[in-house]
Amino acid sequence: MALDALTRRRGTSAPAPDPVTGAGHTPAPARPPVRKIPLRTRLKRDRSLLIMVLPAVVLLVVFAYVPMLGNVIAWQQYSPYTGFLHSTYVGWANFERVFTNPLFLDAVGNTLVITAFQLLFFFPIPILLALLLNSVLSPRVRTTIQSIVYLPHFFSWVLVVTIFQQIFGGAGLVNQTLRDHGLSGFDMMTNPDTFLVLITMQSVWKDAGWGIIIFLAALSTVSPEHYEAAAVDGANRWRRMWHVTLPAMRPVIILLLILRLGDSLTVGFEQLILQRAAVGVDVAEVIDTYVYYQGVVYADWSFAAAAGLVKGVVSLVLVLGANKLAHVFGEAGVYKRA
Repeated sequence: MALDALTRRRGTSAPAPDPVTGAGHTPAPARPPVRKIPLRTRLKRDRSLLIMVLPAVVLLVVFAYVPMLGNVIAWQQYSPYTGFLHSTYVGWANFERVFTNPLFLDAVGNTLVITAFQLLFFFPIPILLALLLNSVLSPRVRTTIQSIVYLPHFFSWVLVVTIFQQIFGGAGLVNQTLRDHGLSGFDMMTNPDTFLVLITMQSVWKDAGWGIIIFLAALSTVSPEHYEAAAVDGANRWRRMWHVTLPAMRPVIILLLILRLGDSLTVGFEQLILQRAAVGVDVAEVIDTYVYYQGVVYADWSFAAAAGLVKGVVSLVLVLGANKLAHVFGEAGVYKRA
């Protein structure tokens, strides 16, 4: 009775909530419905951005997606004289040749060995150099070193191989210096046993500067207050790098690692084809060079197209698998989950 009178006095007739079932609680207010903007309105609103991006979309469609239609020759006995509309259909015979060809399997093995070696000895170097440059206090010194290291990225592979030939070749600077001091020289440019180290050195010298820029951009987002707070808590330089710097770089590291895994079957076509004759096909033949010689030089277009499709499908699976693994560890990866 007293409770009913108190309820009427407050101007509401809502019953008291049951202490066990919770009945009588006021339901949470529903979210207001999201009004969907019509497509015509969105096109009119973003027409300036759409016009700006239209040339890039056209170029992408013409040079990336339209040529994909030519992959139909992988299921044909293609001849450029008859065209893919009149070439003989052979089904999956070309793919059977790909998986049973020992030369192609050797090229796959060389590709995986080069990728694994460079993943261990090339991928961490830009990270270490970025950490080293980030510790340099003088901006002028840091900018100078970064510019010097980044400069070889603009050199072509022809120029890079020529420079290494002048340094490590049989008549190069290193061999001449050794002979002047009574020592026997060596020709690193034609030695199959050191070819893996040679191409890794070339890749580091040419492209490490590009990776430094990416990682330094990630480090530029770290607030100095984080380092100050860690220093106040007693963290030394190594602790600050481990608990502040590396966590800031982790998303970029994982993203580049995923892209590198997806690109693992593509290793420096121009770099390797320039040095293939010097060291032999046993160590320098990779998937791209093998497809080039089979398709362009020996005119086996259908077999080369089938091998290229196998490579593309495997690369796609590697990217999706690595991206899924990144999601498991709580990272965004190449794209975020919906």
